[in-house]
Amino acid sequence: MGACLALCSLASCASCLCGSAPCLLCGCCPSSNNSTITRLVFSFFLLMGTMVSVIMILPGMEDQLRKIPGFCKGASTIPGIENQVNCEVIVGYKSVYRMCFAMACFFFLFFVIMVRVRSSKDPRAALQNGFWFFKFLILVGITVGAFFIPDGTFHTVWFYFGVVGSFIFILIQLILLVDFAHSWNKVWVDRAENSDNKCWFAGLLSFTVLYYALALTAVVLFYVYYTQPDDCAEHKVFISLNLIFSVIVSIVSILPKVQEAQPHSGLLQASLISLYTMYVTWSAMTNNPNRRCNPSLLSLVSNISVSETNPDGTAAHVQWWDAQGVVGLIIFLFCTLYASIRSSSNTQVNKLMQTEEGGGLGGEGVVGEDGLRRAVDNEEEKVTYSYSVFHFHLVLASLYIMMTLTNWYQPDTSTQAMQSRMPAVWVKMSSSWLGLGIYLWTLVAPLVFPDRDFT
Repeated sequence: MGACLALCSLASCASCLCGSAPCLLCGCCPSSNNSTITRLVFSFFLLMGTMVSVIMILPGMEDQLRKIPGFCKGASTIPGIENQVNCEVIVGYKSVYRMCFAMACFFFLFFVIMVRVRSSKDPRAALQNGFWFFKFLILVGITVGAFFIPDGTFHTVWFYFGVVGSFIFILIQLILLVDFAHSWNKVWVDRAENSDNKCWFAGLLSFTVLYYALALTAVVLFYVYYTQPDDCAEHKVFISLNLIFSVIVSIVSILPKVQEAQPHSGLLQASLISLYTMYVTWSAMTNNPNRRCNPSLLSLVSNISVSETNPDGTAAHVQWWDAQGVVGLIIFLFCTLYASIRSSSNTQVNKLMQTEEGGGLGGEGVVGEDGLRRAVDNEEEKVTYSYSVFHFHLVLASLYIMMTLTNWYQPDTSTQAMQSRMPAVWVKMSSSWLGLGIYLWTLVAPLVFPDRDFT
């Protein structure tokens, strides 16, 4: 009986996959808008590819991946390291590169197709909001083809694509976090002002103190474990500068002039930005090839060394599940989900993300003749988000996942090893500085241009 029900459910899902986003709603999802369901399904495609990439890089998958023709061809032996170990190091990473390449190509294809779609009346909107089964087949086909790409210069070229795309995506993550903090602060302050319950103010204060405490704790731990008295000068500069910058944006956020121009600006947003900045700082320092300045997290609490080095400085045995990679995945999942369902009241963020203020998941479903709920087509007059910008965001997300799962290491096909590069450190640090600059600009822009509307 259970098997029969499972088969019926699969058949129902298959029929929905061939249809449009409203059909995907069926009777199992809450009532929502057509645009929101479409973004959620595309995000599900991205998360599905992410899960496949994670599986590929898990320990024990090397034997299966090595069966792919040419993946370990031409591996050279490094003194003291067996040839088989070198292949185990790189084969999972090469698979992740190809999987994320396929996802990036898939979303880039839709980015090109959906340029300048104005409403759901455009014939291309039907392609955006439907034909999910065929989209899935296209993604699978691109993925299979990606695994036949010869090594050559593919990893080197795609590595730099990943670095640039991840740099931009880190900034997008920060923008989404700022938007989330603004919305969070606004909702709780409004609830506190419109009721006699002051627990909302206490909640905001508690989270603000918690974020600042975590950021300050991170700074102390960075100085203790990621610096040396006679070494790691770059880390000392990075930590000190970002601490100073975090203090500056926190002070600016509560200045009377800024508060007058932006009443909902406050320390909650500044504390969240400070904590995220410390995460990016930590993530950057973990990519330093100097092992004295970059201890593994497990080695700090035990005698286990997670990352060993070869005589030439390359990584001999690397595992993807280091702490900064796991935290990066968690933040990525949150930002991806939030980008799919967000309904911001911030005009400037909406302009930047090419979205309109809408109802998010709060749309009212329509009951069809068959008794099933259908999503509302809320884009008959005008799209609520830019289709092409959304897909470009997913392209950048695919590149960010690739770099996160591979620890921002560059596969070296000549030695069949993984190499940590200082450019990855500088890319992350510069993104943190640019992100702080963007947040600071959102605070002072209304003062610099008083005639513009920054509500």
